[in-house]
Amino acid sequence: MAKLTDYPFEVRPLSEEDGGGFLISFPDFAECISDGETIEEAIANGRDALEATIAALKASKLAVPAPNSGGVASGKFVARVPKTVHAQLATRARAEGVSLNSLVLTFIAQGLGSSSAKARPRSV
Repeated sequence: MAKLTDYPFEVRPLSEEDGGGFLISFPDFAECISDGETIEEAIANGRDALEATIAALKASKLAVPAPNSGGVASGKFVARVPKTVHAQLATRARAEGVSLNSLVLTFIAQGLGSSSAKARPRSV
């Protein structure tokens, strides 16, 4: 049985607009997040949130992801970009006749494809 300390987490600062402090998230659990005024407080609050999330999954007889499993990636994330970048992307999407989401997804896929091609060893 995995211990709470076996689960990886990410801590990032929150902007003043978002209330300041720090946000903690757990890659193995898409919806398990918490925050705190300090990194230490965010981690402590995050452990409490993780414990509650695991308890809720067990109570509902749902599977608890193993540590470092990638969990239940939803395929959804939010990215904040400067307004000028957003405007450029929206203009390009209209010109291409696609949604902004489709355009950004295509750019991400192209970028991942080109970086994995560079990392792949070539046979002679």
